[in-house]
Amino acid sequence: MENTTILKGSITPIITPFRYGAVDYDAYARLVDWQINNGGHGVLVNGTTAEPNTLTAQERNCLVDVAIDVAAKRVPVVAATGSQSHAETIALTTYADKAGADALLIVTPYYIRPPQRGLVEYYADIGSRTQKPLMIYHIPGRAAVNAELATVKAIKERVPHLVGMKHAVNDMGFVTQMLDAFGPKWRVFVGLEELSFPMLAVGACGLMNAVGNLAPRKVADLYEATERGDMAESRKLHFELFELNQSVFFDTNPIPIKYMMKRMGLIENNEHRLPMVPATAELEKRLDRVLTQAGLISM
Repeated sequence: MENTTILKGSITPIITPFRYGAVDYDAYARLVDWQINNGGHGVLVNGTTAEPNTLTAQERNCLVDVAIDVAAKRVPVVAATGSQSHAETIALTTYADKAGADALLIVTPYYIRPPQRGLVEYYADIGSRTQKPLMIYHIPGRAAVNAELATVKAIKERVPHLVGMKHAVNDMGFVTQMLDAFGPKWRVFVGLEELSFPMLAVGACGLMNAVGNLAPRKVADLYEATERGDMAESRKLHFELFELNQSVFFDTNPIPIKYMMKRMGLIENNEHRLPMVPATAELEKRLDRVLTQAGLISM
């Protein structure tokens, strides 16, 4: 297994830009490069913010290729390769492994609502097919399945290269439970923006937050301040990011993020694929106020 100490800091789930319905790979390459040049510690490909369920497997694989090529070893590239389909997860994982992703993030299979023993067998099977560092993507609000601590322990016993979890649920206690069970080397990435500072303070190793698409330097600063023990600075940044963090959830992610990125000039087109749709006029006005308050645009 590769060195997992590189898996830390702000690893931003990059959005997927579209142009006339097709994935705009050139725009995606620019976003990856912009993220790295503006302080991001890594990039996450095909996370929830990338609308992966609206993409074909080939499109997801192409995004992995672009990210790895553009990153050029400057920062780690984490590929989200999970699906509701076991077969598709195998195919996506195998591709990202061979392409050279530094780690793999696999969401709990959604919609199916499997029993806990099913999750153990699922991750054990995927883990047997790669030696890349694996992380569980724990997002019960979207996947409709909750991974219990005993289940994570059972998976870890079967998959030694299971190294952590992206934890996107309002459950601070579970972070402490995992770190107590697995030790400080267990990689916990914060998946809910508003809990960034609290989870980092407890011992999370980093952030995988959509808001990193908007303010990568400030999100990275929050991590770095916490890592060096400057809690006063961390708390200050927490409140500076507070309204921006809230705005991510004014509508289904990444509807607000994509609109704000267009307003900032980061993407040319604010496009989604159905059933996702662009922000309403009312939401646009609300987001404009947030961006103005954050100093990211001027009205």
